[in-house]
Amino acid sequence: MRPGALPAALAVLAALAPGAGAKGGPPVTSGVYFRPGDARSILVRSTFGLLVSRDAGCSFRWVCEQAIGYGGEFAPKYAMGAGGTIFATTYTGLRVSRDGGCTWTTATDDRPAGDPGRLAGIWIDALELGPDGDVWVATADSGRPNDVYRSTDGGRTFAPRNLRSPTIWWKSVKVAPSDARRVYVTGYQVASPTLPDGGQGTPLAHLRRSDDAGARWTPSPLANVRVGASSIVYAAAVDPANPDVVLLTSPGASPPAGDRLYRSTDGGMTFREVLATSSAIADVVFHAGEVYVATPTGAFRSADGGASFEALRAPPQLRCLGSHGGQLLGCGGNWPPDSKALARASGEGAAWDKLFRFEELAGPLACGAGTTVHELCDPAWPSIQQQLGAIGSTSCAAPPEVPAPPPRKEGGGCCDGGGEPLGAAGLLLWLGLARFARQRREA
Repeated sequence: MRPGALPAALAVLAALAPGAGAKGGPPVTSGVYFRPGDARSILVRSTFGLLVSRDAGCSFRWVCEQAIGYGGEFAPKYAMGAGGTIFATTYTGLRVSRDGGCTWTTATDDRPAGDPGRLAGIWIDALELGPDGDVWVATADSGRPNDVYRSTDGGRTFAPRNLRSPTIWWKSVKVAPSDARRVYVTGYQVASPTLPDGGQGTPLAHLRRSDDAGARWTPSPLANVRVGASSIVYAAAVDPANPDVVLLTSPGASPPAGDRLYRSTDGGMTFREVLATSSAIADVVFHAGEVYVATPTGAFRSADGGASFEALRAPPQLRCLGSHGGQLLGCGGNWPPDSKALARASGEGAAWDKLFRFEELAGPLACGAGTTVHELCDPAWPSIQQQLGAIGSTSCAAPPEVPAPPPRKEGGGCCDGGGEPLGAAGLLLWLGLARFARQRREA
C-alpha cells in the first residue's frame, strides 16, 4: 500500500459517515443487568444500544438507541423488574418497556404539567430497584429543582421523597438488598452558598441516608473522604447481608486518572479508604460473600467484605460487573487481547471465559409491526450486521424468537425520547477504520 493511503482513506470514511465519531473509539460493552429471580434474562449496555438475552447469554439481540430514546454520548442506566419491565434513564425522562424491549414510552408522560410526580422531560441520572420491587430514580437537571422519587406501582406513578433542592444534582441511589427501607443517595452541588464577600464557594459532595424509605434523611459529614476536581461521590454497593456496610467511589480522587473507594460500616456516618486505583472504577459488586472492583486496566477482589483488596491476575478490560444466579459476569474488550464482549468469571476471578462477542449478535429484537424496535431498529440492522460480521450464536442452539404482539397504547408516544441516533454511525465508522487498518497490515 502506497504511503499516505491510510490517512486518505480515513478522511473518506469520515466524510461518508454522518455524525461520525460522536462516541469515539471502538464499540464496547459497559453495563450488565438482570431480571430478579430469572437467571436466563440478561441486559447488556453497549455504545450502540441495548443487547438482550432471554437464554442465559446463549444469544443476544439488539435494541437501537433511537428506539429507547437517546443518542450521542449518553449512556443510560438500566434495570429490569421481576415482571420483565425494562427501565432506562435518559435526559428526557425515564423510558419504560413493558413488552420485553419492543416498545418504549416515557414514564408519567400522562401526568399534567406541574404535577409533583411528573418526570417526563427531566434528566434522570440514577435508577435503582429495591428488593421489594419499588423503583427509585434521582434527577440531575440544570433547569429545575431536583429530587429523589419512588414508585410503588412498577414505574407508573412516582412520588418525591423529600430531597427537593434547587442547587444539588442527585447522582446515585442505592437500596439495601436486605432492607428496602434503607436508602443511600449522593448528590453534587455545583457551588456552595454565596460567600460573605459575594464570591462562590467550592463544589460540594453530598451523601444522605434514609432508614424509612425516604420519609426522613440523615446527612453524612463525609469526613476523610477525598474528592476529585468535580467533588462527586457515588454510592456504589451495599452489603447484601448488612445494610450498614456501604461502599462509596470518589471519581478522580487518585490522580492523575484514578479513583478512590471508601467503606463505611456504620451506615455512611464514617468512611475508611480501602482502595486507590490508577484508572476509573467502572463497577463495584458483592458476589458470593466477596467484593469485586472493575477498572479498564485492572480488577480487584476482597475476601473480607471490602475491608481490603488484592489485584486479580490478568483480568479482561473490565468495564462492568454483575452478580446473578451464582455467576459473576463482566464486560470485556470484544477484540484481542480479550476477544470477549461479555465474560463469565471462574475460580474467584482467576479466569474469564467468553460468553458473547459482537459477531454473535443475532439481529434486532424480534418485535411485531407497529412496535418501536420494528419501526426504528429493523431498517438499521443490515448495515450493523455487515460491519460486525454478525452471524448469530455459534456456541449453542438458540431457538428462534417469536415477535411480540403490538402493545396496548399507553400515555405518550412510542418515540418521544428525543436525541440523535449517532451511536450507529460512530460504530460504522470505527469498524470501517478497523477493517481498513487490518487489511493494510495484511497487505
